[in-house]
Amino acid sequence: MNSQIQNWIEAPAATPAPMQIAILDAAAQSFTTHGFAAASIDLIANQVGATKGSVYYYYRSKADLFFAVHKRAMVMNLREQVGIASDPDASAAEKLESMAYKHAMLMMDYLYYQRVTVQGVELHQSASTTPAERTALEEVVAMRDAYEGLFVNVLKQGVKSKHFVAQDCALAAKGILGMLNWITVWFRPRETDSPSFKQKIAKQFASQALKSVSA
Repeated sequence: MNSQIQNWIEAPAATPAPMQIAILDAAAQSFTTHGFAAASIDLIANQVGATKGSVYYYYRSKADLFFAVHKRAMVMNLREQVGIASDPDASAAEKLESMAYKHAMLMMDYLYYQRVTVQGVELHQSASTTPAERTALEEVVAMRDAYEGLFVNVLKQGVKSKHFVAQDCALAAKGILGMLNWITVWFRPRETDSPSFKQKIAKQFASQALKSVSA
C-alpha cells in the first residue's frame, strides 16, 4: 500500500467522533442541495439539532467544513478500494471490474458526499485564497489523484499481461471514472426501488468499464 494512502486512511482524523459525522452528513447534504454559498452554518447546525457554536468547535469555517466533507468521502473511497487494487491473487480484469462496481456503489450509497467530491473542488480552486484553504485544497486534490492512481496501476497491469488493449492508461482511467462519477448527476434514490436496484446499476457499469479496455 502506498504510504501516503496508508497515512490518510489510518490517521486519527479519518475516524471522526459521532457528532462530527452528524455534522459532516448534514453539511454534505446541504452543500449539494443548496450549493456552497447558500449552505449556511446555521442551516447545517439546525439539521443535526446543534448550535452554530457546536459546528465551529470542530470546524473553523464553512470552507474548512467543506474540505472535511471531501476528505471524509475520499477516505471512504480509498479504504474500500485499496485492498482490491493490491490483491495479489486477483487478475487485473477481476480487480478492475470489482473496483468499478465498488466505485459505482459508493457513488450511490454516499450520494451527497460523492457529489461534493465530483463537483465541488473545482468551484473553490480559484476562491481558496488563505494559506489554510490552499493547504486543504492541495490535500484533497492529492487524495483524488492517488485514488485515480489505483485505477491507473490496475490498467497498467492488464496491459502488461495483455488482458487489456495497449493504451494510455491514465487517459483510460479518467474515462472510466468519468462514466462512474456521472452517476452522481443522474441517480435519484426512490423509496420504490428494490433492494437490488443499486447492485444492478453497479454491475452493469462495472461490466461496461471492463469491456471498454479488454483485449
